[in-house]
Amino acid sequence: MFNALNRFISRLDGDAPASQHSRAGDYGFQVLRNTNLELAIEPWYDFVVGINGRPLDNPSPHLFSQEVRNCAGGTVTLGLWNAKGQRTRELHIPVPHDTASLGLSLQWTPLSVAANIWHVLDVAGNSPADQAGLLPYSDYILGSPEGILHGESGLSELVEDHIARPLRLYVYNNEYDVTREVTIQPSRDWGGEGALGCVLGYGALHRLPAPLSEPVSAPGETMFDGDKASGGDGLFVPAIASAAAAAAPPLGPPPTGGNFLVPADITSAPPSGAPPRGKKKERHHRDPTKLMDDYLREEEQKSRELDRPSGRSTPLASLPPPPKGGPPRADAKRESASPEPGNAS
Repeated sequence: MFNALNRFISRLDGDAPASQHSRAGDYGFQVLRNTNLELAIEPWYDFVVGINGRPLDNPSPHLFSQEVRNCAGGTVTLGLWNAKGQRTRELHIPVPHDTASLGLSLQWTPLSVAANIWHVLDVAGNSPADQAGLLPYSDYILGSPEGILHGESGLSELVEDHIARPLRLYVYNNEYDVTREVTIQPSRDWGGEGALGCVLGYGALHRLPAPLSEPVSAPGETMFDGDKASGGDGLFVPAIASAAAAAAPPLGPPPTGGNFLVPADITSAPPSGAPPRGKKKERHHRDPTKLMDDYLREEEQKSRELDRPSGRSTPLASLPPPPKGGPPRADAKRESASPEPGNAS
């Protein structure tokens, strides 16, 4: 099922015409090296996809360098796309007036190279992967210095070329957010299936997730994001605040252009379609326990009425008790019914 879903998503990604693959976001300058330790830019993971608010649509490095030199003595704004979670952010970088250099080594690369990764799903005991220290679920194989990996079969072809020989792999761990080099020796004689002894996942379902160290919104804090740019006024509020606003009296006319989400009050009105009981006056803010007592009292009264016979107007306590001694015995009935001897007529 996962393979079919991966093929379906890959087909959707590949349906775009070849002329559209040069759009902004499909290509960018991949960061190969960062010599400026003050810049929060990760080599391999970060791609420069925009500069000064404009997307990059030209692969010429001279135009990019000229734009950076034009910002010498000021600040340049880079749009960065990160392979971890496929997120885009902006970074404002001061440009030195004398050198006009950012300390980055860049290469024009399609963003799809970040999808050529293999997710380690399971590791068999005493296998080459186990001895190399691969961790299931949190490790991702990014590539190898031994050769470039292209497509889903790229890793298996490289493994076959290194049977019984050491193979170096670049591995990223999502739990610790670190990348390390792992040396593994593929073998067919370790006693299990496969040359590595691990189960690998590939495709859209196994891309790099966002690091676990990134802060996330607390559960229940917000229901929606108020996006003013898309026409909303950002009036979506937390559920707790909505309930408090519903309980408080209105202070004025509601604001126009936005909708507040207010939870329903299940104790404020009876269910729709329920007939009213008699002509009792409506009581507001009644205690639920008292309502339950009234209901049980009414049901008890109905039960007492149903227990009485329909044709009897006097209570059972006023009826005479049954005769003492119980019903006559069967032998007494026979003695009273048979004639006495000597008196036959």
